[in-house]
Amino acid sequence: MTPILLLGAGRMGGALIEGWRLAGAFKPADLIIREPQVSDVVQALGAAGARLNPADSTLSEARTVLLAVKPQIWREAAAAVAPHLAPDAVIVSVAAGVRADDISQAFGDRAVARVMPTTAVAIGQGTTSIYAAVASARARAHALFAPVGTVVDLADEELLHAATAVSGSAPAYLYAFVEALEAAGARAGLPPADAARLARATIAGAAALMAKGGEEPSELRRQVTSPGGTTQAALDVLMGEAGLAPLLREAVAAAVRRSKELGS
Repeated sequence: MTPILLLGAGRMGGALIEGWRLAGAFKPADLIIREPQVSDVVQALGAAGARLNPADSTLSEARTVLLAVKPQIWREAAAAVAPHLAPDAVIVSVAAGVRADDISQAFGDRAVARVMPTTAVAIGQGTTSIYAAVASARARAHALFAPVGTVVDLADEELLHAATAVSGSAPAYLYAFVEALEAAGARAGLPPADAARLARATIAGAAALMAKGGEEPSELRRQVTSPGGTTQAALDVLMGEAGLAPLLREAVAAAVRRSKELGS
């Protein structure tokens, strides 16, 4: 499946590069990188053997193409490289909302897998949703993303909109929650630095416990909620009619709508 051509080495492409490095998944020499704004990390990869912005003739060597540019410019990126690719090159796309058939057509009817990862791939704890109509393309996507976290196969491409809203966008939901919790702690009288340390460490610990224990979130919630206690008082607000459940339903629905708009 190598060499791997990365079209874009920005936030997501860079996170994946870092995750591969930590996992020992691919050598720098396995990578061909097309990126106009080369970061220090990418520059170091070039010094270690990766090929940075090489001549078009080099692209025919690529067996896997990771499309990691912004959705708004994916057609431009495809048009620039598609004529130079080998016929059996497989396209793996992280472009949100862009349909597999459209990608395949732009890349000369090559096999396509669509993926929606999180940037935690950089530390080997990413979550990636995968859709591919062709088994070989699905296997290629697994080979790229399984070394850097959890992968979930989706049976229907339409489900990627929901996966984007629930997983791809969810890290921002958590960061927004922690940001608001820190502000609430400071408003309650804690020094801002202490509120930040308490909120961040507590949320990180709770997430680690949930990942390790295998218990349902609802059960973990019950375990730390004493009837009539302080946690119950807070949950009466968070889980009320105007609380987290309806807000998250609206947030996920908004993200699904935007994902569909990007695809059109």
